[in-house]
Amino acid sequence: MTENRPTFPELLRVFARIGLLSFGGPAGQIALMHRELVDERGWVSEDQYLHAPNFCHLLPGPEAQQLATWVGWKLHGLRGGLAAGLLFVIPGAVVMLALSVLYGFAAKLGWFAALFLGIKAAVLAIVVQALLRIAGRALNTRFKQGLALAAFAALFLYNLPFPLVVLGAGALGFLVSAFRPDWLALKPMAASPPASPRPWGQSLRAIAVWGGVWAAPLVLVLVTLGPDHRLWKIGAFFSQLAVVTFGGAYAVLAYMAQEAVSGFGWLTAGEMADGLGLAETTPGPLILVTQFTGFLAAFRAPEPFSPLVAGLLGAGLTTWVTFAPCFLWIFTFAPWIERLEHAVKLKGGLAALTAAVVGVIANLALWFAGHVLFGRFDSGAPADLPFSLPVWESFDPAAALLAALSAVLLFGLKWSVVRVLAVAALGGLVAAQL
Repeated sequence: MTENRPTFPELLRVFARIGLLSFGGPAGQIALMHRELVDERGWVSEDQYLHAPNFCHLLPGPEAQQLATWVGWKLHGLRGGLAAGLLFVIPGAVVMLALSVLYGFAAKLGWFAALFLGIKAAVLAIVVQALLRIAGRALNTRFKQGLALAAFAALFLYNLPFPLVVLGAGALGFLVSAFRPDWLALKPMAASPPASPRPWGQSLRAIAVWGGVWAAPLVLVLVTLGPDHRLWKIGAFFSQLAVVTFGGAYAVLAYMAQEAVSGFGWLTAGEMADGLGLAETTPGPLILVTQFTGFLAAFRAPEPFSPLVAGLLGAGLTTWVTFAPCFLWIFTFAPWIERLEHAVKLKGGLAALTAAVVGVIANLALWFAGHVLFGRFDSGAPADLPFSLPVWESFDPAAALLAALSAVLLFGLKWSVVRVLAVAALGGLVAAQL
Protein backbone atom coordinates (compact mmCIF):
# COMPACT_ATOMS: atom_id res chain seq x y z
CA MET A 1 0.00 0.00 0.00
CA THR A 2 1.20 3.51 -0.77
CA GLU A 3 0.57 6.61 1.28
CA ASN A 4 -1.46 8.26 -1.49
CA ARG A 5 -3.33 5.41 -3.15
CA PRO A 6 -5.55 6.56 -6.05
CA THR A 7 -9.02 5.32 -6.87
CA PHE A 8 -9.28 2.99 -9.84
CA PRO A 9 -10.94 5.65 -12.08
CA GLU A 10 -8.08 8.03 -11.22
CA LEU A 11 -5.57 5.36 -12.21
CA LEU A 12 -7.38 4.87 -15.54
CA ARG A 13 -7.36 8.59 -16.34
CA VAL A 14 -3.68 9.07 -15.55
CA PHE A 15 -2.46 6.02 -17.46
CA ALA A 16 -4.64 6.96 -20.45
CA ARG A 17 -2.83 10.31 -20.43
CA ILE A 18 0.57 8.60 -20.13
CA GLY A 19 -0.30 6.26 -23.00
CA LEU A 20 -1.09 9.22 -25.27
CA LEU A 21 2.06 11.17 -24.34
CA SER A 22 4.63 8.37 -24.11
CA PHE A 23 6.90 9.35 -26.98
CA GLY A 24 10.67 9.27 -26.91
CA GLY A 25 11.60 5.66 -26.17
CA PRO A 26 11.98 3.98 -22.77
CA ALA A 27 14.14 6.68 -21.17
CA GLY A 28 11.61 9.41 -21.95
CA GLN A 29 8.68 7.19 -21.00
CA ILE A 30 10.18 6.26 -17.61
CA ALA A 31 10.89 9.95 -16.97
CA LEU A 32 7.29 10.85 -17.91
CA MET A 33 5.88 8.28 -15.50
CA HIS A 34 8.22 9.50 -12.76
CA ARG A 35 6.87 13.02 -13.14
CA GLU A 36 3.24 11.91 -13.27
CA LEU A 37 3.30 9.20 -10.58
CA VAL A 38 6.04 10.24 -8.15
CA ASP A 39 6.55 14.00 -8.41
CA GLU A 40 3.02 15.23 -9.08
CA ARG A 41 0.80 12.62 -7.38
CA GLY A 42 2.98 10.72 -4.91
CA TRP A 43 1.33 7.40 -5.74
CA VAL A 44 4.70 5.63 -5.61
CA SER A 45 7.65 6.62 -3.42
CA GLU A 46 10.96 7.70 -4.92
CA ASP A 47 12.73 4.60 -3.56
CA GLN A 48 10.09 2.24 -4.91
CA TYR A 49 10.15 3.87 -8.34
CA LEU A 50 13.94 3.79 -8.61
CA HIS A 51 13.90 0.16 -7.45
CA ALA A 52 11.32 -0.99 -10.02
CA PRO A 53 13.22 -0.28 -13.29
CA ASN A 54 16.09 -2.44 -12.04
CA PHE A 55 13.58 -5.26 -11.61
CA CYS A 56 12.07 -4.66 -15.07
CA HIS A 57 15.54 -4.74 -16.66
CA LEU A 58 15.87 -8.34 -15.44
CA LEU A 59 12.88 -9.38 -17.58
CA PRO A 60 12.56 -9.76 -21.36
CA GLY A 61 10.33 -7.27 -23.14
CA PRO A 62 9.81 -3.48 -23.11
CA GLU A 63 10.87 -2.19 -19.71
CA ALA A 64 8.75 0.98 -19.74
CA GLN A 65 5.53 -0.94 -20.39
CA GLN A 66 6.46 -3.46 -17.71
CA LEU A 67 7.16 -0.61 -15.29
CA ALA A 68 3.68 0.80 -16.00
CA THR A 69 2.18 -2.65 -15.38
CA TRP A 70 4.10 -3.02 -12.12
CA VAL A 71 2.91 0.38 -10.85
CA GLY A 72 -0.70 -0.55 -11.67
CA TRP A 73 -0.26 -3.91 -9.90
CA LYS A 74 1.26 -2.18 -6.89
CA LEU A 75 -1.69 0.22 -6.62
CA HIS A 76 -4.68 -1.95 -7.57
CA GLY A 77 -3.52 -5.55 -7.93
CA LEU A 78 -4.31 -7.56 -11.04
CA ARG A 79 -6.88 -5.18 -12.51
CA GLY A 80 -4.57 -2.22 -11.90
CA GLY A 81 -1.70 -3.95 -13.65
CA LEU A 82 -3.87 -4.89 -16.60
CA ALA A 83 -5.30 -1.39 -16.91
CA ALA A 84 -1.96 0.39 -16.67
CA GLY A 85 -0.16 -1.99 -19.03
CA LEU A 86 -2.90 -1.94 -21.66
CA LEU A 87 -3.38 1.83 -21.56
CA PHE A 88 0.36 2.25 -22.05
CA VAL A 89 0.23 0.17 -25.26
CA ILE A 90 -3.20 0.67 -26.87
CA PRO A 91 -2.92 4.30 -28.13
CA GLY A 92 0.36 3.61 -29.90
CA ALA A 93 -0.86 0.25 -31.21
CA VAL A 94 -3.94 1.87 -32.80
CA VAL A 95 -1.83 4.56 -34.49
CA MET A 96 0.77 2.02 -35.61
CA LEU A 97 -1.92 -0.21 -37.10
CA ALA A 98 -3.37 2.69 -39.10
CA LEU A 99 0.10 3.62 -40.39
CA SER A 100 0.80 -0.03 -41.28
CA VAL A 101 -2.41 -0.25 -43.33
CA LEU A 102 -1.51 2.97 -45.14
CA TYR A 103 1.98 1.65 -45.81
CA GLY A 104 0.69 -1.68 -47.09
CA PHE A 105 -1.51 -0.03 -49.73
CA ALA A 106 0.61 3.02 -50.65
CA ALA A 107 4.18 1.73 -50.48
CA LYS A 108 4.52 1.49 -54.28
CA LEU A 109 3.44 5.09 -54.95
CA GLY A 110 6.25 7.42 -55.99
CA TRP A 111 5.59 10.15 -53.42
CA PHE A 112 5.31 7.58 -50.65
CA ALA A 113 8.65 6.00 -51.56
CA ALA A 114 10.26 9.47 -51.58
CA LEU A 115 8.82 10.22 -48.15
CA PHE A 116 10.32 7.05 -46.73
CA LEU A 117 13.70 7.67 -48.33
CA GLY A 118 14.07 10.47 -45.79
CA ILE A 119 12.65 8.38 -42.95
CA LYS A 120 15.14 5.57 -43.63
CA ALA A 121 18.02 8.05 -43.64
CA ALA A 122 16.86 9.51 -40.31
CA VAL A 123 16.48 6.03 -38.82
CA LEU A 124 20.15 5.37 -39.59
CA ALA A 125 21.13 8.41 -37.50
CA ILE A 126 18.67 7.40 -34.75
CA VAL A 127 20.16 3.90 -34.50
CA VAL A 128 23.68 5.36 -34.27
CA GLN A 129 22.45 7.68 -31.50
CA ALA A 130 20.96 4.72 -29.62
CA LEU A 131 24.22 2.79 -30.05
CA LEU A 132 26.31 5.61 -28.55
CA ARG A 133 23.85 6.20 -25.71
CA ILE A 134 23.69 2.53 -24.68
CA ALA A 135 27.45 2.03 -25.11
CA GLY A 136 28.18 5.02 -22.88
CA ARG A 137 25.98 3.57 -20.16
CA ALA A 138 26.80 -0.13 -20.46
CA LEU A 139 30.51 -0.42 -21.37
CA ASN A 140 32.11 0.80 -18.15
CA THR A 141 34.72 -1.99 -17.83
CA ARG A 142 37.24 -3.59 -20.18
CA PHE A 143 35.47 -6.93 -19.86
CA LYS A 144 32.17 -5.43 -21.02
CA GLN A 145 33.90 -3.71 -23.94
CA GLY A 146 35.38 -7.06 -24.95
CA LEU A 147 31.94 -8.69 -24.76
CA ALA A 148 30.49 -6.02 -27.04
CA LEU A 149 33.26 -6.55 -29.61
CA ALA A 150 32.83 -10.33 -29.40
CA ALA A 151 29.07 -10.04 -29.93
CA PHE A 152 29.59 -7.79 -32.95
CA ALA A 153 32.11 -10.21 -34.46
CA ALA A 154 29.83 -13.20 -33.80
CA LEU A 155 26.99 -11.57 -35.70
CA PHE A 156 28.81 -9.70 -38.45
CA LEU A 157 31.64 -12.12 -39.25
CA TYR A 158 30.12 -15.47 -38.32
CA ASN A 159 26.38 -14.80 -38.69
CA LEU A 160 25.57 -16.56 -35.40
CA PRO A 161 21.92 -16.47 -34.21
CA PHE A 162 20.95 -13.53 -32.01
CA PRO A 163 19.53 -15.68 -29.15
CA LEU A 164 22.75 -17.68 -28.97
CA VAL A 165 24.85 -14.52 -28.76
CA VAL A 166 22.87 -12.65 -26.08
CA LEU A 167 21.97 -15.67 -23.95
CA GLY A 168 25.56 -16.92 -24.16
CA ALA A 169 26.75 -13.53 -22.94
CA GLY A 170 24.24 -13.69 -20.10
CA ALA A 171 25.46 -17.14 -19.07
CA LEU A 172 29.06 -15.92 -19.12
CA GLY A 173 28.14 -12.93 -16.96
CA PHE A 174 26.38 -15.25 -14.52
CA LEU A 175 29.59 -17.21 -14.07
CA VAL A 176 31.92 -14.20 -13.96
CA SER A 177 29.80 -12.48 -11.27
CA ALA A 178 30.59 -15.32 -8.86
CA PHE A 179 34.38 -14.90 -9.15
CA ARG A 180 35.17 -11.43 -10.53
CA PRO A 181 32.18 -9.12 -9.99
CA ASP A 182 34.48 -6.10 -10.54
CA TRP A 183 34.77 -7.10 -14.22
CA LEU A 184 31.05 -6.29 -14.49
CA ALA A 185 31.13 -3.27 -12.15
CA LEU A 186 28.68 -4.96 -9.77
CA LYS A 187 28.09 -3.18 -6.49
CA PRO A 188 28.07 -5.18 -3.22
CA MET A 189 24.67 -5.85 -1.68
CA ALA A 190 23.92 -3.51 1.24
CA ALA A 191 21.36 -5.73 2.96
CA SER A 192 20.27 -9.35 3.07
CA PRO A 193 17.15 -10.52 1.19
CA PRO A 194 13.82 -10.57 3.06
CA ALA A 195 13.05 -13.53 5.30
CA SER A 196 9.33 -13.72 4.39
CA PRO A 197 7.98 -16.90 2.74
CA ARG A 198 8.66 -17.25 -0.96
CA PRO A 199 5.46 -16.54 -3.01
CA TRP A 200 5.55 -19.70 -5.10
CA GLY A 201 1.77 -20.18 -5.19
CA GLN A 202 1.07 -16.71 -6.53
CA SER A 203 3.74 -17.05 -9.20
CA LEU A 204 2.65 -20.51 -10.34
CA ARG A 205 -0.95 -19.32 -10.71
CA ALA A 206 0.22 -16.38 -12.81
CA ILE A 207 2.25 -18.69 -15.06
CA ALA A 208 -0.72 -21.01 -15.58
CA VAL A 209 -3.21 -18.23 -16.33
CA TRP A 210 -1.02 -16.01 -18.47
CA GLY A 211 0.62 -18.92 -20.23
CA GLY A 212 -2.88 -19.92 -21.34
CA VAL A 213 -3.71 -16.36 -22.39
CA TRP A 214 -0.49 -16.20 -24.40
CA ALA A 215 -1.09 -19.56 -26.11
CA ALA A 216 -4.85 -19.26 -26.82
CA PRO A 217 -4.70 -17.49 -30.22
CA LEU A 218 -1.76 -19.65 -31.29
CA VAL A 219 -3.78 -22.80 -30.61
CA LEU A 220 -6.73 -21.36 -32.55
CA VAL A 221 -4.53 -20.58 -35.57
CA LEU A 222 -2.89 -24.01 -35.43
CA VAL A 223 -6.23 -25.85 -35.27
CA THR A 224 -7.99 -23.80 -37.96
CA LEU A 225 -5.19 -22.96 -40.43
CA GLY A 226 -2.43 -25.49 -39.73
CA PRO A 227 1.32 -25.23 -39.09
CA ASP A 228 2.16 -24.20 -42.66
CA HIS A 229 0.06 -21.05 -42.67
CA ARG A 230 1.76 -17.65 -42.53
CA LEU A 231 -0.20 -16.65 -39.41
CA TRP A 232 1.12 -19.64 -37.47
CA LYS A 233 4.68 -18.81 -38.46
CA ILE A 234 4.14 -15.20 -37.41
CA GLY A 235 2.73 -16.21 -34.03
CA ALA A 236 5.45 -18.77 -33.36
CA PHE A 237 8.26 -16.41 -34.36
CA PHE A 238 7.09 -13.46 -32.29
CA SER A 239 6.40 -15.73 -29.32
CA GLN A 240 10.01 -16.86 -29.50
CA LEU A 241 11.06 -13.21 -29.79
CA ALA A 242 9.15 -12.37 -26.60
CA VAL A 243 11.34 -14.77 -24.62
CA VAL A 244 14.73 -13.46 -25.79
CA THR A 245 14.01 -9.72 -26.10
CA PHE A 246 16.51 -8.57 -23.50
CA GLY A 247 18.25 -5.29 -24.26
CA GLY A 248 15.45 -3.13 -25.67
CA ALA A 249 13.77 -2.59 -28.99
CA TYR A 250 16.95 -2.04 -31.02
CA ALA A 251 18.27 -5.44 -30.02
CA VAL A 252 14.87 -6.91 -30.96
CA LEU A 253 15.04 -5.17 -34.31
CA ALA A 254 18.42 -6.74 -35.01
CA TYR A 255 16.95 -10.21 -34.48
CA MET A 256 13.85 -9.38 -36.54
CA ALA A 257 16.02 -8.10 -39.35
CA GLN A 258 18.04 -11.29 -39.31
CA GLU A 259 14.98 -13.54 -39.42
CA ALA A 260 12.12 -11.59 -41.04
CA VAL A 261 14.31 -10.24 -43.86
CA SER A 262 16.99 -12.85 -44.46
CA GLY A 263 15.27 -15.92 -42.99
CA PHE A 264 11.56 -15.71 -43.79
CA GLY A 265 11.72 -13.08 -46.55
CA TRP A 266 8.62 -11.32 -45.24
CA LEU A 267 9.92 -7.81 -46.00
CA THR A 268 13.05 -6.00 -47.15
CA ALA A 269 15.73 -4.29 -45.11
CA GLY A 270 14.45 -0.90 -46.27
CA GLU A 271 10.95 -1.75 -45.15
CA MET A 272 12.27 -2.74 -41.74
CA ALA A 273 13.88 0.69 -41.46
CA ASP A 274 10.56 2.24 -42.50
CA GLY A 275 8.79 0.34 -39.74
CA LEU A 276 11.22 1.60 -37.11
CA GLY A 277 10.69 5.13 -38.38
CA LEU A 278 6.93 4.75 -37.98
CA ALA A 279 7.35 3.29 -34.48
CA GLU A 280 9.52 6.28 -33.51
CA THR A 281 6.68 8.67 -34.41
CA THR A 282 3.99 6.95 -32.31
CA PRO A 283 3.42 6.89 -28.54
CA GLY A 284 3.99 3.67 -26.63
CA PRO A 285 6.82 1.12 -26.70
CA LEU A 286 9.22 1.17 -29.63
CA ILE A 287 8.75 -2.59 -29.82
CA LEU A 288 5.46 -1.85 -31.64
CA VAL A 289 7.62 -2.14 -34.74
CA THR A 290 6.83 -5.86 -34.42
CA GLN A 291 3.19 -5.06 -35.22
CA PHE A 292 4.24 -3.43 -38.51
CA THR A 293 6.27 -6.52 -39.40
CA GLY A 294 3.40 -8.88 -38.56
CA PHE A 295 0.97 -6.81 -40.64
CA LEU A 296 3.16 -6.82 -43.77
CA ALA A 297 4.04 -10.51 -43.41
CA ALA A 298 0.37 -11.54 -43.37
CA PHE A 299 -0.72 -8.84 -45.86
CA ARG A 300 1.55 -10.39 -48.51
CA ALA A 301 0.39 -14.00 -47.99
CA PRO A 302 -3.31 -13.50 -47.22
CA GLU A 303 -4.98 -16.76 -48.30
CA PRO A 304 -7.75 -17.63 -47.46
CA PHE A 305 -8.42 -14.01 -46.40
CA SER A 306 -8.27 -10.72 -48.23
CA PRO A 307 -4.94 -8.85 -47.85
CA LEU A 308 -6.45 -6.30 -45.45
CA VAL A 309 -8.10 -8.92 -43.23
CA ALA A 310 -4.95 -11.05 -43.21
CA GLY A 311 -2.84 -7.99 -42.36
CA LEU A 312 -5.14 -7.04 -39.49
CA LEU A 313 -5.02 -10.61 -38.17
CA GLY A 314 -1.24 -10.68 -38.47
CA ALA A 315 -0.89 -7.35 -36.66
CA GLY A 316 -3.32 -8.41 -33.92
CA LEU A 317 -1.63 -11.77 -33.39
CA THR A 318 1.81 -10.15 -33.30
CA THR A 319 0.70 -7.56 -30.76
CA TRP A 320 -0.91 -10.26 -28.61
CA VAL A 321 2.12 -12.56 -28.45
CA THR A 322 4.44 -9.56 -27.95
CA PHE A 323 2.63 -8.08 -24.94
CA ALA A 324 0.80 -10.99 -23.27
CA PRO A 325 4.21 -12.35 -22.10
CA CYS A 326 4.95 -8.95 -20.51
CA PHE A 327 1.98 -9.41 -18.20
CA LEU A 328 3.11 -12.96 -17.49
CA TRP A 329 6.59 -11.79 -16.44
CA ILE A 330 5.28 -8.98 -14.22
CA PHE A 331 2.52 -10.92 -12.47
CA THR A 332 4.84 -13.89 -11.98
CA PHE A 333 7.91 -12.05 -10.68
CA ALA A 334 6.53 -8.86 -9.07
CA PRO A 335 6.06 -10.63 -5.71
CA TRP A 336 9.77 -11.49 -5.86
CA ILE A 337 11.04 -7.97 -6.56
CA GLU A 338 12.89 -7.54 -3.24
CA ARG A 339 14.56 -10.94 -3.56
CA LEU A 340 15.58 -10.35 -7.18
CA GLU A 341 17.29 -7.13 -6.14
CA HIS A 342 19.72 -9.26 -4.12
CA ALA A 343 20.40 -11.80 -6.91
CA VAL A 344 24.01 -10.86 -7.69
CA LYS A 345 24.53 -13.59 -10.28
CA LEU A 346 21.33 -12.60 -12.07
CA LYS A 347 22.48 -8.99 -12.18
CA GLY A 348 25.84 -10.14 -13.49
CA GLY A 349 24.16 -12.05 -16.29
CA LEU A 350 22.07 -9.01 -17.19
CA ALA A 351 25.12 -6.69 -17.15
CA ALA A 352 26.99 -8.98 -19.55
CA LEU A 353 23.94 -9.39 -21.74
CA THR A 354 23.49 -5.60 -21.95
CA ALA A 355 27.14 -5.24 -22.98
CA ALA A 356 26.61 -7.81 -25.75
CA VAL A 357 23.55 -5.86 -26.93
CA VAL A 358 25.88 -2.95 -27.76
CA GLY A 359 27.60 -5.23 -30.27
CA VAL A 360 24.20 -6.34 -31.55
CA ILE A 361 23.12 -2.75 -32.18
CA ALA A 362 26.47 -1.95 -33.82
CA ASN A 363 25.82 -4.79 -36.25
CA LEU A 364 22.31 -3.44 -36.84
CA ALA A 365 23.66 0.08 -37.52
CA LEU A 366 26.14 -1.25 -40.08
CA TRP A 367 23.43 -3.39 -41.70
CA PHE A 368 21.07 -0.42 -41.93
CA ALA A 369 23.82 1.81 -43.31
CA GLY A 370 24.49 -0.62 -46.13
CA HIS A 371 20.85 -0.96 -47.13
CA VAL A 372 20.01 2.76 -46.80
CA LEU A 373 23.07 4.13 -48.62
CA PHE A 374 23.42 1.46 -51.32
CA GLY A 375 20.87 0.02 -53.71
CA ARG A 376 22.62 -3.26 -54.58
CA PHE A 377 25.04 -5.75 -53.08
CA ASP A 378 27.55 -7.95 -54.90
CA SER A 379 26.39 -11.55 -54.67
CA GLY A 380 29.68 -12.58 -56.27
CA ALA A 381 31.85 -11.30 -53.43
CA PRO A 382 34.96 -13.33 -52.52
CA ALA A 383 34.03 -16.66 -51.00
CA ASP A 384 36.19 -16.09 -47.91
CA LEU A 385 34.04 -13.09 -46.89
CA PRO A 386 31.05 -13.91 -44.66
CA PHE A 387 29.11 -10.90 -45.97
CA SER A 388 28.21 -9.25 -49.28
CA LEU A 389 29.95 -6.06 -50.35
CA PRO A 390 27.92 -3.10 -51.61
CA VAL A 391 28.04 -2.16 -55.28
CA TRP A 392 29.64 1.30 -55.15
CA GLU A 393 27.87 2.47 -58.29
CA SER A 394 24.57 2.06 -56.41
CA PHE A 395 25.53 4.62 -53.74
CA ASP A 396 22.63 7.01 -53.07
CA PRO A 397 23.96 10.55 -52.42
CA ALA A 398 20.50 11.85 -51.48
CA ALA A 399 20.17 9.22 -48.72
CA ALA A 400 23.69 10.01 -47.48
CA LEU A 401 22.95 13.76 -47.40
CA LEU A 402 19.67 13.22 -45.52
CA ALA A 403 21.39 10.87 -43.03
CA ALA A 404 24.09 13.51 -42.42
CA LEU A 405 21.44 16.20 -41.95
CA SER A 406 19.57 13.97 -39.48
CA ALA A 407 22.79 13.37 -37.54
CA VAL A 408 23.44 17.12 -37.30
CA LEU A 409 19.90 17.74 -36.04
CA LEU A 410 20.10 14.90 -33.49
CA PHE A 411 23.64 15.30 -32.19
CA GLY A 412 24.37 18.97 -32.85
CA LEU A 413 21.04 20.74 -32.35
CA LYS A 414 19.55 18.13 -29.97
CA TRP A 415 16.25 17.98 -31.85
CA SER A 416 13.62 15.42 -30.85
CA VAL A 417 13.34 12.23 -32.86
CA VAL A 418 9.87 13.15 -34.16
CA ARG A 419 11.07 16.54 -35.47
CA VAL A 420 14.09 14.94 -37.15
CA LEU A 421 11.90 12.33 -38.83
CA ALA A 422 9.53 15.03 -40.10
CA VAL A 423 12.37 17.12 -41.58
CA ALA A 424 14.02 14.08 -43.15
CA ALA A 425 10.72 12.93 -44.68
CA LEU A 426 10.22 16.39 -46.19
CA GLY A 427 13.80 16.26 -47.44
CA GLY A 428 13.03 12.94 -49.16
CA LEU A 429 10.14 14.55 -51.05
CA VAL A 430 12.33 17.47 -52.11
CA ALA A 431 15.13 15.14 -53.23
CA ALA A 432 12.66 13.20 -55.40
CA GLN A 433 11.65 16.39 -57.17
CA LEU A 434 15.28 17.36 -57.80
